Amino acid sequence: MAATPLMNEFPELAYLTREDLEDILNDPAYFQSVFHSLRQVKELYQAQTELGMANEVIAQTNLSLQDRLYELRTETKEAFDDAKSMESRWKDLEREQREVYQRFDPQFLLLRLRHATTAQDDASEALASSFVQSSPSSSLVNDASDVDEFIREFRELRKIYHKRLMWGDRWTSGQVSWEDG
Repeated sequence: MAATPLMNEFPELAYLTREDLEDILNDPAYFQSVFHSLRQVKELYQAQTELGMANEVIAQTNLSLQDRLYELRTETKEAFDDAKSMESRWKDLEREQREVYQRFDPQFLLLRLRHATTAQDDASEALASSFVQSSPSSSLVNDASDVDEFIREFRELRKIYHKRLMWGDRWTSGQVSWEDG
C-alpha cells in the first residue's frame, strides 16, 4: 500500500484496510473507539487531565488565600481612606500655617508698622486737639499742671510716632533685613 498523508500523520491506521476506514467513517461508535485509541488523542487527553489537575491545585491555593486577600483589601482600603483624610487635614494645616505665617511676613509687618504709625499720629493729634479745645481752668496752678501733663503725654506719643516713622523709612530704604531661620 502506498504511503498517503493520512498514513504519514497517523501510522496507527496503516494496518487498516480501505473497507475498515470506510466503516470507521460510517459507524460513529467504531470511529470513537478507534479515535480514542490513537496515541495523539491519548496524549491530548493526558495533557488535558494534567492541566485540569493543575488548575484544581491553583484554584485550591487561590481559595486558601481568599480570606487573607479580603483582609488585605480591607486594610488597604482603610489605609487609603486614612491617607485621604490625612491629605485633607494636611491641606487644612498648610492653609492655617500660611495664615499664621502671614502675620510674620515682612510685607505684612511693614503694613502693620505703617498702620500703627498712622494710628499713633492720629492719637497724638487727637490729644493736642482735645487739649486746645478743653475749657480753661479756674486756677493757674491747675493750668500749669494740666500743661505739664499734656506735654509729657504728647511727647511720649510723638516719640513713639517718630520711632515708628524712622523704622518705616529704614525698612523702605532696605536697611532692615529679615532672616528666615
